Amino acid sequence: MSRLTRNERAIVVTALKHAAPYIRMFKRKVFVIKAGGEAFLSAATTRSIVEQVGILHEVGIRVILVHGGGPQSTQLAKERGIPIQFVDGRRVTDESTLEVSATVLNDQINPMIVAAFGDLDVPAVGIRGRDACVIRAHRRPPIAREGHDGETVDYGYVGDIDAIDADILIEQLNNGLIPIISPMAADGDGTLLNINADTVAAAVASAIGAEKLILSTSAPGILESRENPGSLISYIDIAGLGKLRDEGRIADGMLPKAAAIERALRGGVPRVHVISSELPDSLLLEIFTNEGTGTLVVNDIEHLSPAEQT
Repeated sequence: MSRLTRNERAIVVTALKHAAPYIRMFKRKVFVIKAGGEAFLSAATTRSIVEQVGILHEVGIRVILVHGGGPQSTQLAKERGIPIQFVDGRRVTDESTLEVSATVLNDQINPMIVAAFGDLDVPAVGIRGRDACVIRAHRRPPIAREGHDGETVDYGYVGDIDAIDADILIEQLNNGLIPIISPMAADGDGTLLNINADTVAAAVASAIGAEKLILSTSAPGILESRENPGSLISYIDIAGLGKLRDEGRIADGMLPKAAAIERALRGGVPRVHVISSELPDSLLLEIFTNEGTGTLVVNDIEHLSPAEQT
């Protein structure tokens, strides 16, 4: 092991002192983290997110990780010649697309993440949506598209969540494990259903009484202008989020994220963070510094501390 220079030792000590109050504050609290498929495109990106989650686990924060697989599903569908369709940021899932999603989410990404934690000697357990009926759901019926003059859309084999069995997840946490959840479920007849990962993460966070929901995405956070990556909003509340959506400044893939954020906050989760998976160590920076890296969303900005508003 190489020896640290005096300057490097000072940096390490300062960082530990800075992080200590946050570690005390969040020890034994539950964080639900959703990481999109872009975080698992390579061994390097996978290791980056797994290392950060592992550190949270080691300092006593109880973590549940919900993963996506959008880019991988799109790529596999293209390779198989299967048409891809999105409506209002949500994937339409026919039988062929469902098979692709199940292959990517349940058979590829979920066990890969569990193995990556194993490589770091961090205990994790894969939960592939319908395992032990953690997610209970029904097939979404055709629904009217808002603002499209009565037009309806059938999302196919897409599920709407009825309930989350929080007891099973709490048992895993009490056993010192990190549950790794694939966003799929089955209805009462055993039919497999695909569910948006942000939606699953929000439902899990609400059901388990999480301290934080953290959405790690390819975007830097919530933007004032979709065309300007530099227009990051540091903090916002539900009313402000609704205003952005009404003005068309939240669209496409951010629409289900906005809905998930609102669901989590209304479900009792005090803080939701939207951060970039592409920024190195963004998860640790968001949790262990006042400045953070992305967007903090709360029910009411007036309830933010002065430090959170810097």
